[in-house]
Amino acid sequence: MYQLILLAVLASLASAKDFRAGVARIDITPSKPIWLSGYAVRTKPSEGIVHKLWAKALAIDDGRGKVIIVTTDLIGLPRAVSDVVAARAAKEYGIERARLLMNSSHTHAGPVVRPNLMTMYTLTPDQKQVLDEYGLKLVDDLVGLIGAAIGDLAPAKLTVAHGKGTFAMNRRKPLADGSRGPSDQDVPVISVRGTEGKLRAVLFGYACHNTTLGGDNYQISGDYAGFAQYALEEMQPGAVALFMLLCGGDQNPQPRGTFQLAEQHGKSLATEVTRVLATSMKPVQPALKASWQSIELAFAPHTKEQYDEEFRTGNQFRKARAAAMLRAYEERRPVKTIGYPVQAIRLGKEVTILALGGEVVVDYALRAKKEFAGTDLVVAGYSNDVMCYIPSRRVLKEGGYEAADSMIYYGQPGPFTEEVEETVFRSIYTVLGRVGIKRR
Repeated sequence: MYQLILLAVLASLASAKDFRAGVARIDITPSKPIWLSGYAVRTKPSEGIVHKLWAKALAIDDGRGKVIIVTTDLIGLPRAVSDVVAARAAKEYGIERARLLMNSSHTHAGPVVRPNLMTMYTLTPDQKQVLDEYGLKLVDDLVGLIGAAIGDLAPAKLTVAHGKGTFAMNRRKPLADGSRGPSDQDVPVISVRGTEGKLRAVLFGYACHNTTLGGDNYQISGDYAGFAQYALEEMQPGAVALFMLLCGGDQNPQPRGTFQLAEQHGKSLATEVTRVLATSMKPVQPALKASWQSIELAFAPHTKEQYDEEFRTGNQFRKARAAAMLRAYEERRPVKTIGYPVQAIRLGKEVTILALGGEVVVDYALRAKKEFAGTDLVVAGYSNDVMCYIPSRRVLKEGGYEAADSMIYYGQPGPFTEEVEETVFRSIYTVLGRVGIKRR
């Protein structure tokens, strides 16, 4: 009898050393033709579906608390969506804001998610209604998805390793020596297996825009990231593949322009993840920490007069941006700053996800990984809000689309101040410090 009791206690202790994990997915493909996001040249709603769009959730519980990672095949989740989802998740499931990470693949072949990039489109009332209906359903879908992942919790083991991508290239102008700017070809892979060893979920990432397909495309798809998830799930039957977009704000897939290339890039990524899964991956010990901070990023000074001039002389996109800025001036609330979310989720002592809002250029990931050398750090952009591009000081000084012109389509007043990178990094130091990670 004593031996039986001892064996039961030992089994219980062994089980307590495991995480519990749950995974869920929901189809978020629009049910009717809808305006696609990401390109200003489009002139009509979508025409057909290449493959479905998905939202997926991974819930992880260490016995003391949970974290939820949500990935979406969407252009981005503005705070008008993510804040509502987070508030409902807190109320319905007791999930603290710091412990819910929402990332978007930034596919340019998916629907507009209002109010993201709204100065880019001229829509009829019926087209706006379709978008409004989609947004409302999306919130309900994401809240339900989180609950489904929590309901799927079961003992699990997590492991982490890294591979290497091949097709991301810095899309900005060549440097003075003729070379391209920096890229980050890292492919982080986190596996979730049942205690019997069966693969249940794979979270993987890459720092590259989902723009294999151009503005002449009117068919719904997840671009290369969508193809990668479908291919990986074929290679790993029974597992759910979750794609997380990293700091790919200034990175494009090369070559690009066709569905065949999108599928090729996706399959190459899935093949690399499958290779990594077959290696000796590092076990992640059951412990979770999370931290969240919302800060303000300052825009460069501007005046009402400059938007008066832009409204008189600009093209349709500049006029739309100017009209929004002039309304803000008239209401005595000129846009001087914008809220910005910074989040850290640490899985054991083995890997930490640093999640940054906006279209973050690759410099942020490269700097963070250098300053925190010795830490397995996954740096994701497009997380919790996509309000505009987040240029580094270098990119801001160089100018161009990521630094200034893109602000027109996001309806923002203009470039940030030169302090933007340091402001973000002060918050990075704070959230990483709170989860026990210090600079080397």
